[in-house]
Amino acid sequence: MIPIAKPLLGKEEIDAVTEVLNSGMIAQGPKVEEFELAFSEYTGCEYAAAVNSGTAALHIALLAHGIGKEDEVITSPFSFIATANSILYTGAKPVFADIESDTYNIDPERIQEKITPKTRAILPVHLYGHPADMKAIMEIAEDNKLIVIEDACQSHGAECLGKKVGSFGTGAFSFYPTKNMTTSEGGMLTTNDKEIAEKAKMIRAHGSKVRYLHEMLGFNLRMTDIAAAIGLIQLGKLDGFTATRQKNAETLSAGLKGISGIVPPIAKADCTHVFHQYTVRAEKRDQLAAFLKEKEIGTGIHYPISIHKQPVYKELGYRDSLPVSEKATEEVLSLPVHPALSRTDLQEIVEATKEFYAKD
Repeated sequence: MIPIAKPLLGKEEIDAVTEVLNSGMIAQGPKVEEFELAFSEYTGCEYAAAVNSGTAALHIALLAHGIGKEDEVITSPFSFIATANSILYTGAKPVFADIESDTYNIDPERIQEKITPKTRAILPVHLYGHPADMKAIMEIAEDNKLIVIEDACQSHGAECLGKKVGSFGTGAFSFYPTKNMTTSEGGMLTTNDKEIAEKAKMIRAHGSKVRYLHEMLGFNLRMTDIAAAIGLIQLGKLDGFTATRQKNAETLSAGLKGISGIVPPIAKADCTHVFHQYTVRAEKRDQLAAFLKEKEIGTGIHYPISIHKQPVYKELGYRDSLPVSEKATEEVLSLPVHPALSRTDLQEIVEATKEFYAKD
């Protein structure tokens, strides 16, 4: 079976974890600080705060900026549900703006239409590893005095206009096992604002800077040194992983080019796509996925239901019409692109896809 995703963990990660276990310092400690410094340097940010998930990073970023009840945050309906849920956790209201049809990222023109006196922030998602249009988004934010929080959970190392994502506003990254790098589970907040960084670190640790002195309401959302040790090794491998993903994507796009019924992903000229997912638009999507499964090729649908159509959001009264997002849910299919794929694997994916559409 060719899996849709596969974490690449080796002896280096095992040795790093063993070192931490032998040290006796397995909760948040020096390895977390070392990982934060390395990740902030990698993204070009002054500060980073390690947490226990990408969802926590989003939640804490919003809280650190003071987002709460009566506030509105404009975001994408086409993402994993944690993007919008993190807004709900603060008591604020997610407001959905439709997406671009080619990148699947939030459409800046649609953002402008959604701004109200209650709007406090824009939360773009760099989906599948392709950056959102940060030039336009930052201009809108500046003109309207809005906060920008980047959901970069799928886009480690991606760039827009020569800057890494997560460095335009306050960034949130995930290190879930299937991401471009992993800590087994974990997340990271990035920022150039010292006050936001300090608040984030307090929020993740029960609202405390000094043990047993709690200055604000916080949570237990810390990263362990075990996870950080894995993250340090994975961060050192990230650029290599990315280069392989990009090469694999080139091979797939070249092989799928010209197949009627398939639209391969694009990468805009001012962007670096890191291909967390290689997502095509496919006619007869579900039939293609079933056919590839018979050929022992894994696929994924990211995402089959827009967030505003999820039952929990319907119960909250969401009745938006977001046609570009809704159309994407019916057509997108992710094919394997991860660094563990062989040339033979890639050829099998291309040939099986060609075979499916040749049947018609």
